Amino acid sequence: MPAGWQAVVLPGKRPTHYAATRKAGRDAVAAHSERSASMLRKRVQRHSDQLGHITFSWWVEDLIDGASVADIDREDAPARVLLGFGGDHARLPARTRMMFELAAALTGETPPYATLMYVWDAQAPVGSVIVNPRTDRVRKIVVDSGPMNLRRWRDHRRDLAADFRLAFGEDPGPLLSIAVMTDSDNTRSRAQSWYGAVTLH
Repeated sequence: MPAGWQAVVLPGKRPTHYAATRKAGRDAVAAHSERSASMLRKRVQRHSDQLGHITFSWWVEDLIDGASVADIDREDAPARVLLGFGGDHARLPARTRMMFELAAALTGETPPYATLMYVWDAQAPVGSVIVNPRTDRVRKIVVDSGPMNLRRWRDHRRDLAADFRLAFGEDPGPLLSIAVMTDSDNTRSRAQSWYGAVTLH
């Protein structure tokens, strides 16, 4: 694995397999999901006024048949980059705080105040902002959509603060973590993707 990155399993889920490799001339991390869901994560500390841009790349072999990041029962994606942000948890609604406490009991850690996710979805148009069906503290921006760009490297550069404001309607707190995730557990299917370097600028 790249230095500083660690596998993070999810309660009750079979883990996705991540492995360092080469893909089409680039150093990469291969992600193989077989009815599974887990992350590869790196802890960071970046103050809110120093967020700048993030660059990342991914190569997706195929779309996941029937998947949609907007549907609670089909919420899988072949490629995701997740950014965990800090904030004042006391500002959150009581129901959300209770969900966070339950998650902490199950995993040993409290979820981020807000999670911004870049995703490749089968159908949602590029630029769509999708609120997670389970919690509005996770919001997704679709940066690739459909089959057009499959089986080649896709390079992205994003303005983190601008995207956070677009998704959440507020200014971001500090950036605490970066993760990649390929999952196919909800559709009980499989997915194969590769991730290039994820870099803060």
